[in-house]
Amino acid sequence: MEPTKTTATAEEPRAAEDSVQTIDAASALEAVMAERDQLLVERADLQDRLLRRQAEFENFRKRAERERADVLEYAATDTVRALLPIADDFERALKVESADTEYARGMELIYQRLVGALTKLGLEPIAAEGQPFDPNVHHAIEMVQRDDVQDHTVIGEYQRGYNFRGRLLRPAMVKVAVKKGS
Repeated sequence: MEPTKTTATAEEPRAAEDSVQTIDAASALEAVMAERDQLLVERADLQDRLLRRQAEFENFRKRAERERADVLEYAATDTVRALLPIADDFERALKVESADTEYARGMELIYQRLVGALTKLGLEPIAAEGQPFDPNVHHAIEMVQRDDVQDHTVIGEYQRGYNFRGRLLRPAMVKVAVKKGS
């Protein structure tokens, strides 16, 4: 009977060893699964951060491109604004009668070339005389009571107004008719 005892005794440590190995394997499996779950969370977080950074960069790129396009489109604004008083002076000079027709013709040609060049850059005159008064594009310098014209109609233009590529560059300085009592 002793051999049976010996066998049983030899198997008992093996069973204990197997149960320890099973517990070790189970805890190792849990540890690996926990690590896997943590890595999946970290991966999802990194993926989210990457997508956000890509979106931020794309938005930045688009904004920079839009700003660059605006700068290029409106780069000439200051130059055109600086040339407007010269065009105004030419207009006033052309209204004065001159005895020398050649000189007057030369002045008109220079004025036409200047206005043509400014128009090519995007300068557009604002229609004023005979138009209803619009405070967004007209600057009223004088208001005159008149009954022969509709109320708040521009009846005179002191200085021409201009848009530059769709934006107001300078409002027109105008004289406006108003009805008596308004």
